[in-house]
This record gives sequence, C-alpha cells and structure tokens, in this order.
Amino acid sequence: MSGRARRPVDARRDEILSATVTLIDRDGLASVRVSDVAAELSVSQSLVFYHFGTKDDLVAEALAHAVERDLARIDAAVAPADPVARMRGLLKVYGPTGTAIGWRVWIDAWALAQREPHVRSVLRRLDGRWEAALLQVVEAGVASGAFTCPDPGAAVRRTSALLDGLSVATLVYRTVTRTQLRAWVAAHVAHELGVEVEVLTPAR
Repeated sequence: MSGRARRPVDARRDEILSATVTLIDRDGLASVRVSDVAAELSVSQSLVFYHFGTKDDLVAEALAHAVERDLARIDAAVAPADPVARMRGLLKVYGPTGTAIGWRVWIDAWALAQREPHVRSVLRRLDGRWEAALLQVVEAGVASGAFTCPDPGAAVRRTSALLDGLSVATLVYRTVTRTQLRAWVAAHVAHELGVEVEVLTPAR
C-alpha cells in the first residue's frame, strides 16, 4: 500500500484520538465510552473498533496522543550540545504549560492505572521516556563537569516525583501557581546538580 493511500487512514486515526482526548479531558477517563467517541465524530462504533480493536487500545493510544506534544517539546529542549543550555530549555517546558491538556489527562489516568494494567503500562512507558530525557542531560552535565551529582538516577526520580506533586497542586488543588512550580522545581534541580539556581535560569 502506498504512503498516499494510507494518509486518509492515518488522518482518521488522529481524528478519533483527538476526539477521545477531548472527551477524556471534559468527562474523565473512566467515564468515556466508545459510543461517546463515535457520537462526537458522527461515525459508527464499528469504525472506531476497526481502527483500535478494543476500548483499552483506544484509551492507551489516546493517553500517548495527549502527552505526545509535551514529549516533543522536551525532545526539542534537549537538542543543544551544551548540557547547561539543555537543562535550561528542559526547565522552560518542564511541567504544565498552555492549556496543559496532556497533564490533566495524565493526572486523570493515575487513578485508573491502579486497577487497569493496560493504562499503567502506557503511563510507565511515557514516564520512562520523560525520565530518560532528563537523565541524559544530567549525565552529560556530570561528564562535562558542569554538574555535580553523585547519583543521577535518584536525582531524576526525585525531580520527577516533585513535579508530579506540584502539578497536582497546580492543576487540581490550585494551591500552587505555575510561576511557583517553575521556581521551586528550578531550585530543586539546582540543588541536585550542585549549581546556583541562576545558572539554570535564563537571563531576562
């Protein structure tokens, strides 16, 4: 099958995923049904099942679709060669930004993941991708002498856990502002890497 012939199929899959993410963000992950997605797009349920097989498959791919934009920004942030510049770029996109739909869906999925192995597996894979990007930057900085960090893996896990907690406080409880989140995360990362926070903060 040619690439040209496949494009409408890919476009339809993206359309279904986008609709599913919209419904998850509006109604909650546990409440969304395949019939809801089909109704949102004015298509049959059989068409949705044709593209995704089961509801679990649809939900799993929708979760990945929701956070893919955030992960793409992270990939772009770690592109520079200098590890300090890479960390600055990473902190700039680190945590909820814009409408934060990826983060809201991500937080919603945590509760379901306690009982749904399929969802838990997807979250673990996506979280692993994020932590791998951060670990790569930390290890590069340690190797170059820019950072001092005796256990990069532990530092990354602590930083990731801090971000998760602050993101819940920001998006769910609304007791922490996004400005506070960024400042506190930057201070924590600076401490973990043995540098002054100003080193990781772009000049205004």
